[in-house]
Amino acid sequence: MVHITKGELTQEEKELLEVIGKGTVQEAGTLLASKNVRVNCLDENGMTPLMHAAYKGKLDMCKLLLRHGADVNCHQHEHGYTALMFAALSGNKDITWVMLEAGAETDVVNSVGRTAAQMAAFVGQHDCVTIINNFFPRERLDYYTKPQGLDKEPKLPPKLAGPLHKIITTTNLHPVKIVMLVNENPLLAEETALNKCYKVMDLICEKCMKQRDMNEVLAMKMHYISCIFQKCISFLKDGENKLDALIKSLLKGRASDGFPVYQEKIIRESIRKFPYCEATLLQQLVRSIAPVEIGSDPTAFSVLTQAITGQVGFVDVEFCTTCGEKGASKRCSVCKMVIYCDQTCQKTHWFAHKKICKDLKDIYEKQQLEAAKEKSEEENNGKLDVNSNCVHEEQPESDAGISQETCQPKESVEGEKECSPSGAGLEGFQDAPAGPQESEE
Repeated sequence: MVHITKGELTQEEKELLEVIGKGTVQEAGTLLASKNVRVNCLDENGMTPLMHAAYKGKLDMCKLLLRHGADVNCHQHEHGYTALMFAALSGNKDITWVMLEAGAETDVVNSVGRTAAQMAAFVGQHDCVTIINNFFPRERLDYYTKPQGLDKEPKLPPKLAGPLHKIITTTNLHPVKIVMLVNENPLLAEETALNKCYKVMDLICEKCMKQRDMNEVLAMKMHYISCIFQKCISFLKDGENKLDALIKSLLKGRASDGFPVYQEKIIRESIRKFPYCEATLLQQLVRSIAPVEIGSDPTAFSVLTQAITGQVGFVDVEFCTTCGEKGASKRCSVCKMVIYCDQTCQKTHWFAHKKICKDLKDIYEKQQLEAAKEKSEEENNGKLDVNSNCVHEEQPESDAGISQETCQPKESVEGEKECSPSGAGLEGFQDAPAGPQESEE
């Protein structure tokens, strides 16, 4: 490999760095076609064009540079930063994903000993942290699409690798979301296909636990997805697709407060079935969930999500009521209390929401009235404070025949009143039912 010296740039390479920041992809492509441009050239700080594009959030530029052979793992930066670190620091989720797909190493550390995920967490880019921590290289899954040893056929048909990889790398572990991903893909929504998929998930789980660098988090995630697949299989018997019934069962709330009991029990059951009882992560999950009564916080889903993805609940972030997707913004037009990703999720949840929509509307209107009342009181109190200050500052000396001196606390005589302006004033770890729960249409 040709050694590249920091700061020794040709005129065309200098132009390329400028174009990455302010120019177009077409201009960058023209420059990259020049013999005088090295795609992995280094500026005076040891930054490659790919690092510049990643830090500036230029997704198309990153893809162009990678197509031209940019080294995603170049480690020549003066502080040891990589392109993945710059992508994570920028907070751009798509670029972070592109770097990972291009083969970016996640365990490389910079000059202060931090990985890309740790750098992103340090600056508050939690979405990028989640993407990095949940990334699973496609090559590791493709291994199962080829016959191994004495096997005559692969454990996973190649056509299933793409859809399965999408589910494995998802950062949303909500059971409804996983069932939706299965249901929307005809290749996966078959009993035979899911049988092969869940067995591969179990193999990956076993490998994660038995390798030298044990990965309990990834093992738990694979096991959990395997359990959801097995639950889907029970709704695909006899060639009938009843996954919609499974989704309704997961969303159906109990009469008293609308809490989805079946969903909670399925997640608790999945955790309880984790085959490696000595795992530290399993013991932590059990300690967090077992004492909690079903219907109380924290839910099994929130505890599992935080353990696997590292996501924590933020006050300013909304989640879809149906599928748990982060960043949902569509509110029910009637009650204004329930949030969805889109119209599909709203329609899916309507059978359960329609029973409590009116009650939620009354609660919302009551909250709005109380908020308006509090705001009005604060404004009135503010006006009173302003008026009180004005009385203090502008009180005439001749009023009430009292001299200004008698109003000073330091000079008041004992027994004499100081003047002041008036008006101031695990039962949770039971097995979930194997079959569909009745859902009211």
